[in-house]
Amino acid sequence: MNSIWSDSANIPHFEPLQQDIQTDVLIIGGGMAGILCAHELTLRGADYVLVEADRLGSGITKNTTAKITSQHGLIYDQLIRRFGIEKARMYLEANQNALEEYRRLCQQIDCDFTEQDAFVYSLDDREKIEKELSALEKLGFAAEFCQHLPLPFRIAGAVKFPKQAQFHPLKFLAAIAPKLNIYEHTRVKELITCNGYTAATTDRGTIKAKKIIVCTHFPFLNKHGSYFLKMYQHRSYVIALENAPDINGMYLDEAEKGMSFRNYQNLLLIGGGDHRTGKQGGNWLELSDFAKHHYPDAREKCRWATQDCMTLDGVPYIGQYSKNTPNLYVATGFNKWGMTSSMVAAKLLADMVTQKSNPYAPVFSPSRTILRPQLAVNAFEAVTNLLTISGKRCPHMGCALKWNPQEHSWDCPCHGSRFSKDGKLIDNPSTGDLKK
Repeated sequence: MNSIWSDSANIPHFEPLQQDIQTDVLIIGGGMAGILCAHELTLRGADYVLVEADRLGSGITKNTTAKITSQHGLIYDQLIRRFGIEKARMYLEANQNALEEYRRLCQQIDCDFTEQDAFVYSLDDREKIEKELSALEKLGFAAEFCQHLPLPFRIAGAVKFPKQAQFHPLKFLAAIAPKLNIYEHTRVKELITCNGYTAATTDRGTIKAKKIIVCTHFPFLNKHGSYFLKMYQHRSYVIALENAPDINGMYLDEAEKGMSFRNYQNLLLIGGGDHRTGKQGGNWLELSDFAKHHYPDAREKCRWATQDCMTLDGVPYIGQYSKNTPNLYVATGFNKWGMTSSMVAAKLLADMVTQKSNPYAPVFSPSRTILRPQLAVNAFEAVTNLLTISGKRCPHMGCALKWNPQEHSWDCPCHGSRFSKDGKLIDNPSTGDLKK
């Protein structure tokens, strides 16, 4: 069940670490966020090393739908109500700047970068659409109202963001990685701070660093930051259809369990079937049923699934790992918008580790308030699954694992770790396999 990106990109190989080394900045994680952080630090002449436990792009990055956009659902009305107009505007600016940086970089990279309008639609609630348009008007962004879309159903209305983009993420990654200082197959097992340095231990050597950036999708350190309470993981599914129409845009239902649509070359990508990791959902069956009904002449070429870290308030956690870790940084909680958020993270974190101010730091600060309704839901799920009797338990924090019959995996409902049928680690925050 490889994605179309995995089957059509040639990622360069890098040697594993073979000895103890020392650096100013260590980046842990070789997905899009980590690679872009390394790219930014290279441009600034910084001394850094990036380590990846497996291969570059082998985690969540390979399973994205690869939209580059500042339209993250109907988020701006919510941001104004939660944080005020100024911070909502800064969130919009940070993501628009990320889009423009991708646009600039992709002029020199063959990665199927295509400008597309983005749309968020509602099937039955025009008022939500109008509120979002009103919020965007307050922020000075020229969004548009649409009554009709080239999709096989009626809508109540949609918000259009003009001149957003889509691309091939692994072709992009493959193009910028060769100039970076990278070690693959080098898993960090533990961090120990001593004498102004932090030592990252691996099976292949120790890395001493003055500053560390954690880009491991879900942060693997439980001692700081309370990310096990501040986030949960969410699975969603994608099918790629041949002989389906060109819909000329990127489309997303505002409903929590709605669908998304975009084209790539001669394929139509349909996403949906969402559910919290470890719970039941529509998965691929929901998408296949939709395709059979609305696109009866189409043929499914491939299918895949992805997993996203969801924050308490819809904004990523980018910045200092916690208030008590001045030289430890994090980029996580991208809420299904990993491509744009990765670029935001790279710019912000590169500024922070090189001691430059960044105007967007307060918006994304991981130390902002956690007093949000989702906190109680996350805590309830953790306690419930910790108390559940089960023969299979997650080594991350001991939660009972649930069997996923669609993907034949053991999934953790608490924090989203996933394991193969024979106990091999698939997705973090767990850092090891199941015990035999």
